[in-house]
Amino acid sequence: MGLALDEPKDSDSTHDQDGVKFIIDNGLSQQCGAVKIDFVDAGARSGFAISSANPLGGGGCGSSCSTAGGSCGC
Repeated sequence: MGLALDEPKDSDSTHDQDGVKFIIDNGLSQQCGAVKIDFVDAGARSGFAISSANPLGGGGCGSSCSTAGGSCGC
């Protein structure tokens, strides 16, 4: 799972976390379970970290979805 700007589709659900709205595909949401998005301030390695209750493997970048890391696949 990765971050991207997009418009919600019929197959998506919209969520709000600390005032930040995001959308996630319902099928992916069922696979991942609860999803948490954090911003990690680490200088040149700053970025968003995505984690989930049920981490998924695979994806083009392994288990990292940003420079800061993540665990829901890409």
